[in-house]
Amino acid sequence: MTAGRPENPTDEVQEDNVSEPLEASADMAEPGLTPDEAKDGEAGENDDTSAAPDEIDVLRTENAQLRDEYLRAHADAENARKRAQTEISNARRFALEGFASELLNVRDSLDLARSVDLEGAEGVVERMVEGLELTLRQLDSAFERFSIFEISPEVGDKLDPDSHQAMTLAPSGEVEPNHICQVIQKGYRLHDRLLRPARVIVAKAPDGDDGG
Repeated sequence: MTAGRPENPTDEVQEDNVSEPLEASADMAEPGLTPDEAKDGEAGENDDTSAAPDEIDVLRTENAQLRDEYLRAHADAENARKRAQTEISNARRFALEGFASELLNVRDSLDLARSVDLEGAEGVVERMVEGLELTLRQLDSAFERFSIFEISPEVGDKLDPDSHQAMTLAPSGEVEPNHICQVIQKGYRLHDRLLRPARVIVAKAPDGDDGG
């Protein structure tokens, strides 16, 4: 027998066979976790995978709701814009129709004045003057209803560049320089907007006068 060798060869084989299962079982078991904890971990992983599709469905539903709300808001804004345009268009059209309706009366009066026989009729001039005055009153009434105001400066008024248009300068010894000495044509305003300035002649110092 050789020194250092076990007497029974089968003893060494048995020891090796016994150690292998122990090592394998040690590899299978995670250190620090009990079997219950390992089961809980596996269950948690399964819960995460099952919850992901539910979250996607929720996001899809919210996205569909937001899209529907956007489309509704866009449609409401478009309808409001169209209604506003229609109202503005109608307001302009009906305002013009109302003013035109007022002018029809003026036109009728002018037609009557033109149809008057001027030959051999006594007092025809007086009737013509009365007819013209009536027509002017009708026109003034139409202007007043639509807020059209007359700009009618008087001689001696100071020139107002916002309402008057100086057509020329004329020397005058009676009217101060830069004041109106003659009105050529009246002006008009629509509310606060200038439709036409009053056309006037403005006085200046007489020739040879140094203004002192």
